[in-house]
Amino acid sequence: MPPEAQGVNMEARVEPLTGSLPVIAWRWDPETDILSGAFKGNRKSGGLTGTVELTDDEGSVAVLDVNNGVICGLDVVVWPEVATSPTLQVPAQLTDGRVVLPSRPSRPGVASVEVDTTLSVETNSAESVFHLRIGPRRPVEVVRVADNFYVEVDQQAGLAGFWLANVPPFTAFEDEM
Repeated sequence: MPPEAQGVNMEARVEPLTGSLPVIAWRWDPETDILSGAFKGNRKSGGLTGTVELTDDEGSVAVLDVNNGVICGLDVVVWPEVATSPTLQVPAQLTDGRVVLPSRPSRPGVASVEVDTTLSVETNSAESVFHLRIGPRRPVEVVRVADNFYVEVDQQAGLAGFWLANVPPFTAFEDEM
């Protein structure tokens, strides 16, 4: 498969952040290994409201939570093989903003979109930082969309990946409070 076919061709627009930086708290579902996080408080942009499911040939699945076009959460449902990089950390050069998936006039009312792509994940030794990449490595702009959640947009204005920071340790079958 050519490199361009492995990446997602999903347009993503970076907009300035208005107001304070949203907060996201990552949580594990102890029975399913699903890692989830979402924030609220998006102003209307007229875009998709619903989910964007990113899937790959290996069966990996990541689901974006989108509210009025704004990416505001992520669930890693079925994990690709996770590589450990002891020194992995969120890039220092960041832009605060919102990442918007433009609406498609030909698809009004669509609440769920599925995109076939290639997914890969790296984590640090403590498994507190995860980098979920869409497609091949390429130059990206890293946008801090919430405290602990960063979205990568490539030079062609395409969605390229995510950084998840301050992820709590996974504990299977932990007690609910």
